[in-house]
Amino acid sequence: MERQFFMKNSYLLLHLSVILLGFSGVFGKLISLNEGLLTWYRVFFSAIILFFIIKLFKINTTISLKEKFKIAKVGIFITFSWVLFYGSIKYSNISIGVVCYCMASFFTAILEPIINKKKFKLSELLLSLLTLFGISLIFSFDASYRLGIVLGIISPLFASLYTIYNEKLTIYYDTKLINYYQMIGGTIGLGILLPAYLYLFPVENIFPTRKDTFYLIILALFCTVGVYVSITEILKKLSAFTINLSLNLEPIYAIILAFWLFDEGKQVNISFYIGLFFVILSVVLQTFISLRNK
Repeated sequence: MERQFFMKNSYLLLHLSVILLGFSGVFGKLISLNEGLLTWYRVFFSAIILFFIIKLFKINTTISLKEKFKIAKVGIFITFSWVLFYGSIKYSNISIGVVCYCMASFFTAILEPIINKKKFKLSELLLSLLTLFGISLIFSFDASYRLGIVLGIISPLFASLYTIYNEKLTIYYDTKLINYYQMIGGTIGLGILLPAYLYLFPVENIFPTRKDTFYLIILALFCTVGVYVSITEILKKLSAFTINLSLNLEPIYAIILAFWLFDEGKQVNISFYIGLFFVILSVVLQTFISLRNK
């Protein structure tokens, strides 16, 4: 009975995290920095916030340098994923960026059995295809957004690798400690590449404005630290595939926000509702299968 209670709470926390993630694309549109700088400040501010959280909760940080590096390098996956995600939004719009991100469950269904040396699950592949079918009905890709689409499709590849490798770390380490070193890893990893990145894609100002700083702090506190600490904790109860499949609801929330806040010129029609039905159906079916297996 107690285990079932924690399972239900995990699903509730997961979907709350998905709603918060829906705002990530909105901040990508609001913040004037390019995708590289935006992501660097996001992971940098997140690392600072997590530092104070770790001090507040008096979490033991005495692990070896080798272990710190093992955790930190996984953070580079999600950092690169965010660079590509925000690049997709900058070169197209929020709708394209979040729709392409739904490929995470597809990549996970393929990569997780290979990395963890498990058998492929036909149900996971079919549910991923069902999700992709639903998303394709929601959004018709525009050829003028080709670069944004390419960046958007590559982004969830790194996100799925992050979730798969992160699942193993949750067995041994505190979730806040994991995210702290991962944000440090992302800050250092992207920071090393940033000079070359800015040389190729020069900008007028590398520092955020006052408004950008406010948005970045909100993005780091709620949509990064809050969400990813929660997701890392959830990985102790639910599989990486279930989490990535549930994250497919993020495009729905983000598209609604994009229509409402930015008037991206898309009108919700019958195709939107049919696509929404298939995305939700895939999540409901996976949730049912996971609960039955547990």
